Amino acid sequence: MSQPKILLLGPPGAGKGTQSSNIVEEYDVDHVTTGDALRANKDMETEHGTPREYMDAGELVPDPVVNEIVKAALEDADGFVLDGYPRNLSQAEYLDEITDLDLVALLDVDREELLDRLTGRRVCDECGANYHVEFSPPEEEGVCDECGGELIQRDDDTEETAKERLNVFEENTQPVIDYYEEEGELVRIDGEGTPDEVWAELEAAIEDAA
Repeated sequence: MSQPKILLLGPPGAGKGTQSSNIVEEYDVDHVTTGDALRANKDMETEHGTPREYMDAGELVPDPVVNEIVKAALEDADGFVLDGYPRNLSQAEYLDEITDLDLVALLDVDREELLDRLTGRRVCDECGANYHVEFSPPEEEGVCDECGGELIQRDDDTEETAKERLNVFEENTQPVIDYYEEEGELVRIDGEGTPDEVWAELEAAIEDAA
């Protein structure tokens, strides 16, 4: 399929970033994330103000503003992989109104596996390089291969924070998953294999949707 329109769903730690990169490289489409779209269009005027007004105040950008920003990003794209949107049912219903998706894929990963992935991440406090204690360890424990800096666990990678992130995802986004499942559009991808194994299954699903 040339330049498909793909929605990639999955909880934190499921590997959406890695697989989105694969889709972008293989199919020459745009990677559209809510955060990037908002940052790129901070001063876009909407009926409800600009994203900057909310972001500068440290507030959540409301759905109507997010919707307009995402709509503008999708209109500029010949094909896309959408990641991080929709986050709730009303956003999913709005997305249906503005575009026809070729594939809705969910990276399915067990909660315990997600916690292992999220809490195992380590970041170099000098150069920012990323490691994982299990999946991508440094040559020397606690020391960055790149610059010799100390590897630290960020506050948002602790078990307490990871559990909260998963709880928020389940509360907000499970209705989105149910919505696409009831519509018969959802394709579940086993997200627990290696990145290459997950990609092989995802790519097959994209080709089947052609």
